[in-house]
Amino acid sequence: MEMEARTSGALNAWLDGSLEVSISSALVSLFRHADNLFPDQIADTWRVIRARAVAPVLQAAVAVCLAMSVMLLVEAVAMAAVSLGVKILRLRPEKRYKCEPIKPDLEEGSLAYPMVLIQIPMYNEKEVYKKSIGAACGLAWPSDRITIQVLDDSTDPTVKDLVELECKLWASKGMNILYEVRDNRRGYKAGALKEGLEHSYVQQCDFVAIFDSDFQPESDFLMRTVPFLAHNSRIALVQARWAFVNSKECLMTRIQKMTLDYHFKVEQEAGSSTFAFFGFNGTAGVWRISAIKEAGGWNDRTTVEDMDLAVRASLKGWQFVYVGDIKVKSELPSTLKAYRHQQHRWTCGAANLFRKMGMEILTMKEVSFWKKFYVIYSFFFVRKIVAHLVTFLLYCVLVPASVIVPEVTIPVWGTVYIPTAITLLNAIRNPSSIHLIPFWVLFENVMSMHRMKATMIGLLEIGSVNDWVVTEKLGDAIKAKPEVQILEKPPIRIRDRIYFSEIGLAVFLLCCACYNLVYNKIYYYIYIYLQAIAFLVVGFGYVGTFISNS
Repeated sequence: MEMEARTSGALNAWLDGSLEVSISSALVSLFRHADNLFPDQIADTWRVIRARAVAPVLQAAVAVCLAMSVMLLVEAVAMAAVSLGVKILRLRPEKRYKCEPIKPDLEEGSLAYPMVLIQIPMYNEKEVYKKSIGAACGLAWPSDRITIQVLDDSTDPTVKDLVELECKLWASKGMNILYEVRDNRRGYKAGALKEGLEHSYVQQCDFVAIFDSDFQPESDFLMRTVPFLAHNSRIALVQARWAFVNSKECLMTRIQKMTLDYHFKVEQEAGSSTFAFFGFNGTAGVWRISAIKEAGGWNDRTTVEDMDLAVRASLKGWQFVYVGDIKVKSELPSTLKAYRHQQHRWTCGAANLFRKMGMEILTMKEVSFWKKFYVIYSFFFVRKIVAHLVTFLLYCVLVPASVIVPEVTIPVWGTVYIPTAITLLNAIRNPSSIHLIPFWVLFENVMSMHRMKATMIGLLEIGSVNDWVVTEKLGDAIKAKPEVQILEKPPIRIRDRIYFSEIGLAVFLLCCACYNLVYNKIYYYIYIYLQAIAFLVVGFGYVGTFISNS
């Protein structure tokens, strides 16, 4: 297999702006001579329709989006304040919960350590299976007090043989590792984890640590996480932070790191410190098995089985702890296709879970009002619904549309102050990446179209609501040929690199920017031109890395 890769193509594509310049020039010329092209009667008719039909609809949409923007700002400020307070007051988890190290007893020996189950779900993970299994087998824990399950749902016979051989290799070294397979993929990851807990030998285990196939925990992971569970009977989950082995691979992975760092440093820290609740990330966490059972076990009704379990367990009164000092190495999706699939699954699944659980949470009598408010409004509605809708509708549709429908007015606080404040709140927790903020804003706006579509699919429960596509992992494949770390020549199949929805919106933005440039009433065209170029860059696939066979 000959591998080709392209990284950070956005910068190269932006420098080669001849296509955009020529299109823009043609559009500007068209708008300058529009009066000669269209009779006065048609222009007058358009103005009447615009004022009586188009403008009121757009203005109403602007009002809704401004209200959502305020919600988003208030939520961002609240989370940032809590996170900053935790940092200033040094309210580390170790100070809030008992977590004394577990040590062998002179009389009981290794029996002083609770029994721990390690689950590693896999699906055709040829590039990374060795690292995850090796890291799990390298955990510092008495060998007679740990069981490792490799839950292999692979459909590739070659990969299955390789994974089974790796398990046998570690078993020959004395590790208690079991290779478990199913005759179907029912329930996908949730189904595999659920079946894994049903084996008879799991009955003796107290806790279960879950690692996706690309995660590599440090040897002291269990020594640092299990004490929280062992000494605090109401804690159900200890979540570690993700670290990334390929964050510097390309511009797209750098931007992902910024987004996920904010998620961990702010959202999860704030949730852990206030209501002892946050969404389980599906990996790099340790669960109390009795809490999983009390919450009803794994459920495959959505594509976010991890969040589903976390919400149900929290509503049962269980507490969660986020420990940011414990980091687990993992891999970010470095291809645009993989990243789009991942974001669709996360976004659509969260919206669909909100649809399924919203009324159930609201009617639960044993849950306090403030807990309901936090879960329904803050956790679900603002972060999982509003954030995606307002980003796309306001900044990618309504702001550009307002330049060609002058009857629509958007206050400066909605177009400048609020987004600037939210951006600065993100930048504060990512000081080392502050120079990437402009690229982060533009790329997140592009992805907001994909996320908004996924949100609507989840809320309406239509189409690809239950589509489960495993995020592709490249492992060391991308490093096999150092010389390929440049913008690669386009692949042969056009569908592998062209995204027509992004290109279509880019054309709309270019038209709006050119119209704004000609009539020069509000100087939005600078932002709109940049956003149009960002959509074109993504639309033509010049972002991330690319691996192809040829």
